[in-house]
Amino acid sequence: MSAECVPVVPAEHAAPTSPAPPSGRDGDLPVPVTGWGRTAPSAALLVRPRTHEEAVAAVRRCGNRGTIARGLGRAYGDAAQNAGGAVLDTTGLDRIRTIDADGGVVVCDAGVSLHRLMEVLLPLGWFVPVTPGTRYVTVGGAVGADIHGKNHHVSGSFSRHVLSLELLTADGEVRTVVPGTELFDATAGGMGLTGVVLSATIRLHPVETSLMSVDTERAGDLDDLMARLTAHDDRHRYSVAWIDLVARGASTGRAVLTRGEHAPLDALPARARRRPLEFRPRQFPSAPAFVPEGLLGRPSVSLFNELWYRRAPRARRGQLQSIPAFFHPLDGVPHWNRVYGRSGFVQYQFVVGHGQEEALRAIVRRVARHGCPSFLAVLKRFGEGDPGWLSFPMPGWTLALDVPAGLPGLGPFLDGLDQVVADCGGRVYLAKDSRLRPELLSVMYPGLDRFRALRARLDPRGVFVSDLSRRLSL
Repeated sequence: MSAECVPVVPAEHAAPTSPAPPSGRDGDLPVPVTGWGRTAPSAALLVRPRTHEEAVAAVRRCGNRGTIARGLGRAYGDAAQNAGGAVLDTTGLDRIRTIDADGGVVVCDAGVSLHRLMEVLLPLGWFVPVTPGTRYVTVGGAVGADIHGKNHHVSGSFSRHVLSLELLTADGEVRTVVPGTELFDATAGGMGLTGVVLSATIRLHPVETSLMSVDTERAGDLDDLMARLTAHDDRHRYSVAWIDLVARGASTGRAVLTRGEHAPLDALPARARRRPLEFRPRQFPSAPAFVPEGLLGRPSVSLFNELWYRRAPRARRGQLQSIPAFFHPLDGVPHWNRVYGRSGFVQYQFVVGHGQEEALRAIVRRVARHGCPSFLAVLKRFGEGDPGWLSFPMPGWTLALDVPAGLPGLGPFLDGLDQVVADCGGRVYLAKDSRLRPELLSVMYPGLDRFRALRARLDPRGVFVSDLSRRLSL
């Protein structure tokens, strides 16, 4: 492996659409911290170490309210908040340590974003193995949430591609953690509650170009969509469907299905072959700081969804798209989360297993009847789950939808959906949760007791704690 140490810019400059939270020093007053959904701010002291040694010192001196690691703040709920305690802003840990350009392995600090990895690795012919709907996620956050992407049915979640971790635990020690151990299984998807990921060794995916070959088609309703996904998902590395959750009747669950592969060099036009691995994401104007409440109501979302569905091609094959356009279209609009107004929004994501399609149908019908104005709703198929005790994916169907937090009756409505999900053996995604009832957690996550037992042994003083962990008694 190359011994070269590649410096990267601080994450708040590398990720203009999601700046890191303000830094704190000892003696500073707590500042409000919130998730990407902007629904439940709480005050904490923000500490920003720039070296592993500074991170160790910060953990050793944290107060009785403990601390939690935070990356670029893209967890939608309260997973990276710690009311009255400390929050460890890891974006100062921002160095790519080594790159094996022959074998496709990178060693980097936890505060390096997926955006920065793409900038550095794509020119070398490598791509991150898993990316969610935003590239402004840190490596530490990717491990803590065990993120998934459009390729889960092929590649699994992020932790499947992690060869080892350096983990700072509650006793102030740094441990090397490898797959197949209890500590790795508790940390992958463990929401930062086993310790602070300081660095990770990650296996990469080889690519010939920075473009995607994309197939797009329309599905007339939910059953049509599921049939298409079931029949053809194994032919594509990436697959996702935008679904219209406002449509009713015969159009309930109509969707635009998009699948893609990394385009080979010979698929590019001659001009593009001169710079086949160029990575230059476009930036659009930022969302305004103030957006009127109710802008995304049912009438406006219904109109948007109708236009979006109608403009999609009935069937198109092999369109070339950039990586940002295919994977991260919203990243081009800085602070897009502001469009929901000051009340913020809830992203609700669940998974139900194969054989539970009727539960999925029932939820889609409920959402349509309730009039949830969701224009960001996606359906995917998951493949085999990964061993993380609190890792979200399991074989089946996952649906994610954004809903304005001020929607009347939203809390009881989502509680009802939680019960449907739990009753059929499904689960909700903790990295996006902000309101799940704690009594459902053990039903949804069978590994919860093992996770709690390991935490009790590893962290008896409760050094690592978050608003999420208090709310759910993790």
